[in-house]
Amino acid sequence: MCSKNKEPSPLLDARELSKFYGSRVGCRDVSFSLRAGEVIGIVGESGSGKTTLLNCISGKMQPSAGAVRYWDLNGTAVELYEAPEPYRRVLMRTEMGIVHQNPRNGLRMRVSAGGNIGERLMANGARHYGDIRKTALQWLSRVEIDTGRIDDLPATYSGGMQQRLQIARNLVTRPRVVFMDEPTSGLDVSVQAKLLDLLRNLVTELELSMVIVTHDLSVARLLAHRLMVMRRGEVIESGLTDQVLDDPHHPYTQLLVSSVLMP
Repeated sequence: MCSKNKEPSPLLDARELSKFYGSRVGCRDVSFSLRAGEVIGIVGESGSGKTTLLNCISGKMQPSAGAVRYWDLNGTAVELYEAPEPYRRVLMRTEMGIVHQNPRNGLRMRVSAGGNIGERLMANGARHYGDIRKTALQWLSRVEIDTGRIDDLPATYSGGMQQRLQIARNLVTRPRVVFMDEPTSGLDVSVQAKLLDLLRNLVTELELSMVIVTHDLSVARLLAHRLMVMRRGEVIESGLTDQVLDDPHHPYTQLLVSSVLMP
């Protein structure tokens, strides 16, 4: 256990991560730590490397160089890409979660809403049908989906409902770290607002740690404690979210912020 005078160990630590696609740079020499209960936002224009970085730290894409270390529930430090693939798969359905920009990529579209939530429970050993269904109903209610639609297919849901269902599917096992890739993109403004309120409440209630990729600075300001600004695969500015957005130092960050303020 850490002493009171020391910072707690991070949940996840990325060191000098790089990903190259031939001569093209996905991300280069990115380092940061994520701590318990912390939300880190990654912002930048399309093609800046945000999603590549997210894929590398979430175990979806092996980096060309660098390392990702994760401290599991037992306090054991695990080098993510040195761990066996079966172990990484277990982590992704227990201690970690991924919410995709397109919810269809994170849902089983031919499985009912309740089945989507129940699958993750069953992957963690749940077998009692009644308990699984009860938990699925609780989570549908929690993400503000009519519980009467538990047996409906996700394809019959609106985009906002699909995104909320994907969130429920990921959070039902109470993961410690959740990775989100543009979770509000493509949604109507009113739907975005409801989803952001939901996410903010769940982060607080479940003490989630989160890394969220977004091009929307208002989303970053609302959810993220710290911010990393990416350009051409590199982090060009980072710090506390309000500090970065209210007093940007790098010309590119200044341009991003001013573009939002322009009429």
